[in-house]
Amino acid sequence: MSTPSRSLVVTPGPVARVTLNRPDVRNAFNEEVIAELTQAFLQLGADPEVRAIILAGEGPAFCAGADLNWMRRMADYSREQNLADAEQLAEMLRVLYACPKPTVARVQGDVYAGGVGLVAACDIAISVDTAGYCLSEARLGLIPATISPYVIRAMGARAAHRYCLTAERFSAAEALRIGFVHEVVSAEQLDTRVNEVVTQLVNAGPQAVRLCKQLVQDVAGRDIDAALIRSTVESIADVRVSPEGREGIQSFLQKRKPHWLQG
Repeated sequence: MSTPSRSLVVTPGPVARVTLNRPDVRNAFNEEVIAELTQAFLQLGADPEVRAIILAGEGPAFCAGADLNWMRRMADYSREQNLADAEQLAEMLRVLYACPKPTVARVQGDVYAGGVGLVAACDIAISVDTAGYCLSEARLGLIPATISPYVIRAMGARAAHRYCLTAERFSAAEALRIGFVHEVVSAEQLDTRVNEVVTQLVNAGPQAVRLCKQLVQDVAGRDIDAALIRSTVESIADVRVSPEGREGIQSFLQKRKPHWLQG
């Protein structure tokens, strides 16, 4: 059953869905949306029944970044108030990025400013071919600081130099070229491809998916030194002797489905 709120719809289940539900303001977020997203991903990430999470948007835009009314209030904030405000956004992005369940951004429309951070913090991004992307902060005399750790990881520093500095809009095809999204499809194909990718996630061992996600985050950008090599050696040894690892190997050798696909 879906649990509606004014700005978010959370549909629990093995494949959970979190839908931004403010189409009248292009799914822009404010303090309430940030708090609800943080809580939703904390709860779903801790739910043993959840195997994957889809982040979606209602209406023509995926997310237009900050809500205008919120921005009006921020214009009068002190530095201390701005610090507290930015910390809430930073924590929401961290919770999404660190969520132990795999996350898939279903991008059905335009993505601006903070919305780019939401897509970047997800593990997988599938975009409709008509979506436009824009890191628009510099146009307002601002910088995409809070979202930058995730955006730069997702698109690379070279592309980030261009699109953060120019604040120009770029197409879904360009987002694919620079590696910011994984696939670009027509609107008619979007749900099919999202569901196909999610099926692959659910078919894999739940512990393995969680550990693979953590592995990529831990290894990315690190020097290949003795400490990293030792860490990877210990990781695979631990997984091989775990119940899921043993079950996966035995099911392969016995030519049967592993227990997580049975029933």
